[in-house]
Amino acid sequence: MKKKTEQHILDAMSKDLSNWHGPFYCNRKDSRLIVPKYNPMLGWTLNFANPYTYLGVIAIILIILGSQLFL
Repeated sequence: MKKKTEQHILDAMSKDLSNWHGPFYCNRKDSRLIVPKYNPMLGWTLNFANPYTYLGVIAIILIILGSQLFL
């Protein structure tokens, strides 16, 4: 579990508008894959500066395509 100060810094990063490019969150300093949206009541989004985000998105697309082809 992260320390309270570390969590506070991460939350401050997700509130910084310079890290948001339209609806996309991009911050290389933030190691989280899933981050709260600028307005936390709207849910969560992906950190598109993290390379694992693209691996996850590609995996989901491949699963969807594979299920369509083989079912």
